[in-house]
Amino acid sequence: MENNVEQILSAIRQRASQLLPELIVVRRHLHRHPELSFEEYKTAAYVASILTGYGISFQTGIVETGIVAEIKGRNPDVRTIALRADLDALPILEKNNLDYCSVNPGVMHACGHDVHTASLLGAARILQELRESFEGTVRLIFQPGEEKLPGGASLMIKAGVLENPVPASIIAQHVFPSMETGKVGFRKGMYMASTDELYVTVVGKGGHAAMPADYNNPILIAAEIVSTLQDVFGKDIPAPSVLAFGRFIANGATNVIPAEVKIEGTFRTMNEAWRKEAHSKMVSIAETIAMKRGGACIFEVRAGYPYLANDEATTARAIGYAQQYLGEENVEELPLRMTGEDFAFYSHHVPACFYRLGTGNKSKGITSGVHTDTFDIDENALAVGMGLMAWTAWNELNRTE
Repeated sequence: MENNVEQILSAIRQRASQLLPELIVVRRHLHRHPELSFEEYKTAAYVASILTGYGISFQTGIVETGIVAEIKGRNPDVRTIALRADLDALPILEKNNLDYCSVNPGVMHACGHDVHTASLLGAARILQELRESFEGTVRLIFQPGEEKLPGGASLMIKAGVLENPVPASIIAQHVFPSMETGKVGFRKGMYMASTDELYVTVVGKGGHAAMPADYNNPILIAAEIVSTLQDVFGKDIPAPSVLAFGRFIANGATNVIPAEVKIEGTFRTMNEAWRKEAHSKMVSIAETIAMKRGGACIFEVRAGYPYLANDEATTARAIGYAQQYLGEENVEELPLRMTGEDFAFYSHHVPACFYRLGTGNKSKGITSGVHTDTFDIDENALAVGMGLMAWTAWNELNRTE
């Protein structure tokens, strides 16, 4: 068996290298034709055409633009594991000067979902070719709407992608431009925060700025609310948390006091009990301040993605697979992140591992972060992305414990 494992490892490395030029074409097509969340119709059709060419069976139309495919090895009912990629792009106007820049103005693959999809397609082709060498079934989930509430993952789960049977584990990767290509990063246990959106309307009484007796300035009420909340949620909190407001709209003028102020922000944490408590606490504080100042406050919390927890055992195994595939020196431990990911929904249903794929290359000037208009990757990362995912899936299916 040991010799067979070494042969498979060598075969996957070699095949990933051979497939790289083809997958670069796939990734560039996806990058050139991005689509927004839950609008990925042409993207889904393109993915379906590739799966057809690979001879992999699949189902389309899940949550409209989602796809689920399966690769059956020997004894397909022994175990099922799932691999996931996201399909959607962001509402960003690309400013790169590249042959494969977005042709859809104001829409860009600035978060690397083109990379995730291309890598999963490459892994799928390798696993399809190796299907006689593993036990069980690989389920491929191509998911829409990662970037937009309520999150495509939550809808795909409701549609049954984790059923019949329930996967033993689910694996996904995400581009990491601050990490050099050739490296990957993992963190066991808690990794990413829950994400909630805050929409606040503060109501006062407008009027002429020169006549303060005739108005109740909602800007002052809103400023106190923001200041107080930042102070309260900046100390003595029971879990890592971030409360931040990024939008403050008061449509008055130099001599016009508006009647209301709009505020928008985000709340993130890593404890679900505290998350619920915090929602009630911030609403209560804001409403109390507004009432004391003679105004009113409408505070809406739109609950988003839960925290993302990597299953300890699954992630430990995945780290081992990565060390075998890339060498221990190329596998790093990651710190906690207060960013969010809708893959978190999967992690609350089945043992999950969400890891980072290095895509940066300082020597080539490829350093822009995700969600920026100059984001790009070192495309050699696609070989790592498809190869490691295939190797991880093969081992997860063939493990005996």
